[in-house]
Amino acid sequence: MKKILILLFLFLSAVQVFSQANKFTTTNFVYKTIDGHALEMTFYKPVLSSAMNLPALVFFFGGGWVGGSPEHFKLQAEYLASRGMIVVCPDYRVKSRQGTTPFEAVKDALSAIRYLRNNSRELGIDSDKIVVAGGSAGGHLAACTALFENYNDADDDLSVSTKPLALVLFNPVVDTGKRGYGSEKMEGREFEISPVHHIVAGMAPTLIMHGKEDVTVPYENVERFTCLMKQIGNKCELKGYKNQTHGFFNYSQSPKYFKKTLMETERFLEEFNLLRGESWANKYCNQIN
Repeated sequence: MKKILILLFLFLSAVQVFSQANKFTTTNFVYKTIDGHALEMTFYKPVLSSAMNLPALVFFFGGGWVGGSPEHFKLQAEYLASRGMIVVCPDYRVKSRQGTTPFEAVKDALSAIRYLRNNSRELGIDSDKIVVAGGSAGGHLAACTALFENYNDADDDLSVSTKPLALVLFNPVVDTGKRGYGSEKMEGREFEISPVHHIVAGMAPTLIMHGKEDVTVPYENVERFTCLMKQIGNKCELKGYKNQTHGFFNYSQSPKYFKKTLMETERFLEEFNLLRGESWANKYCNQIN
């Protein structure tokens, strides 16, 4: 029944159209119900004549594990769907709505990736080509999908991997200790889900974009993360932006740096041959109201 409902939701979705006939459908459906809370995903799917499975990009919103919305990365999602990727923006539990901690948010992030892999055929996703992205606390969750598989809810299928093909992180929380962000929210367990303290060889290639004047998530944190990644042979690119603070990549904060980080994301994804057609990021950014 769940698979039938997924197909029905996709069929009934509204079609969005941008320039050059870049069309995609948008819909929402529940991927997880826990403690009476139904968690939805917003699903942006390209309209293509081919029936082949497509690569997917998952965006986790920011908000300090306290608030936030799946709408956070809507503009990036719409553009990248127009370039031929399925883009997914999941909701997850946060303190302001469900009274939860970052540990429940991590569980939801892992559940979301497993859900996409478990239902990849029905959703039209190539399960080997799932890239995970996020901003701030959402960047932390994205990194956690590559590192932790032991924060699980009872209904999760633990045989399904959460590990992504690659990571795209926007001013991410990578250190939840006292040198980083959020230690006071970790209930005395500040290193358990701190990405910089759990780096291992073989992690997914990673792109980090971070403002050098960020005082919320110190730039030193991502410099240290990048250095440790490279020391054990992992690919990690750090793009630092002078004079930029936390959240600089959001269109509402800086259209200029929204465009820069969107194009950097596009470049990184093209390295994996995940996009279709030619870039039209300039035109797209110019037409945002």
